[in-house]
Amino acid sequence: MSFIGRRDFVILLGAGAAAAWPLTARAQQSERVRRIGVLMRGSADDSDEQARLTAFLQGLQEWGWSDGRNVHIDVRWSAADSNRHRRYAAELVALSPDVILADTSAVVAALQQATQTVPIVFAGCIDPVGAGFVANLARPGGNTTGFAALGYGTSGKWLELLKEIAPRVTRAGVLRDPTFAAGIGQLAAIQAVAPALGVELSPLGARDRSEIERALATFPSGANAGLIVTAAPSTGTYRDLIIALAARHRLPAVYPFRYHVSSGGLISYGPDCFMAIARQPATSIAYSKARKQATCQCRSRPSSIW
Repeated sequence: MSFIGRRDFVILLGAGAAAAWPLTARAQQSERVRRIGVLMRGSADDSDEQARLTAFLQGLQEWGWSDGRNVHIDVRWSAADSNRHRRYAAELVALSPDVILADTSAVVAALQQATQTVPIVFAGCIDPVGAGFVANLARPGGNTTGFAALGYGTSGKWLELLKEIAPRVTRAGVLRDPTFAAGIGQLAAIQAVAPALGVELSPLGARDRSEIERALATFPSGANAGLIVTAAPSTGTYRDLIIALAARHRLPAVYPFRYHVSSGGLISYGPDCFMAIARQPATSIAYSKARKQATCQCRSRPSSIW
């Protein structure tokens, strides 16, 4: 699968969010300042997260929305803390924004608990239907829509790619958060292809730092062992730890997103989601009511980054 840069990644989100108001409203920008809430799962000192936010702001500018001129943007950083998710979600809703941008599933869940009326646009959620964020992809219903990052079929490709880069692998640890609903589907997809590839799987917990450390310390390494890192909030938050431990235990590892590779991971396989969004940026979200718009199910194409 091919990837585009982090800047492009979020610019396209910005394009989608900027299109969340009618064309007539955008033609009348001077009448009042619009308000956007942004709830980011990561920390303000995370360079990748800052790059996404910067690109998002640049994307809005390209669509004629400038912070401090015709739009006011309120940003909160929850640092992967569920309590902060809820607190900042309530804070943003209390500011009466026109729309809120949410960057991950955990953030969407907190926002949906805080409001059933303010439009929420999510970016990169996994299985939004299964998570209960939308009713279905064609008619999401409620006040939420956005872009689905991964289909479960991608998860099986992680194991296939692991066998390609390390043919001797017969045992693979699958690092996943058992409390993350989409993780069930990802693991099932990997299990479905494992017999044909001759690989024995070992699910490994990844709820927090200590569980990740224990899991990789106890998983037997060796020439026939490998690692698959599934997509979950925790595997993003603790990516540096996971990458360091995989290197220490000499485990060839496949990661779900490009930022794992930019942080030093071996190889990644994920969706070319935002190229699909780029083909219809003005219509992906429209007419100020997110509930009316279809959810974009992003496409995947094979690629690898070393």
